[in-house]
Amino acid sequence: MIKYNAGNLRSVGYALQRLGVEPVVSDDPEIILNARRIIFPGVGEASTAMSYLKERGLDKVILGATQPFLGICLGMQLMCLHSAENNTACLGIFEEKVHKFIPNHGEKVPQIGWNTINNLKSDLFHSIPEESYCYFVHGYYAGIGEHTIARTDYCGEYSAALHKDNFYGVQFHPEKSATVGEQILRNFLNIS
Repeated sequence: MIKYNAGNLRSVGYALQRLGVEPVVSDDPEIILNARRIIFPGVGEASTAMSYLKERGLDKVILGATQPFLGICLGMQLMCLHSAENNTACLGIFEEKVHKFIPNHGEKVPQIGWNTINNLKSDLFHSIPEESYCYFVHGYYAGIGEHTIARTDYCGEYSAALHKDNFYGVQFHPEKSATVGEQILRNFLNIS
């Protein structure tokens, strides 16, 4: 797991331990690039997180990763092209842009709570039924685009998950999404 001052490493670590995996948490480029899998969890603000990544050269490390890579919440957003949160240029792995929620029917922002995911594509969702519930906490979202592999709806439809090459991202928190999230993490661990 990449340590970058914006991750909820502890809860993701506990979820992996429940699956029999002892995670290594590091910001050392050599350790990260030699890992079998990389998880990029995130909670926080986009521009501060991107500054931290750039100052330590972790942006280049992420872009150079060739093993299965999973961004969670802010981690996924930082993998997009640009975030409206403080007008932040992100990593550009995914071409989708990150927008701020604008309530249109009295929705509360940030979105906090359970929501369904649908239009599931990719091995990341093996054995996950359409309309499964996952746990979300966020005020920004990635738009629908060519890399969208799951959708959800809150103030409009957006990408619940993205995929390109070895890179996967989920807007929800699998580590807090009960048995559905556990299966998604298990699926990620089994991607070759």
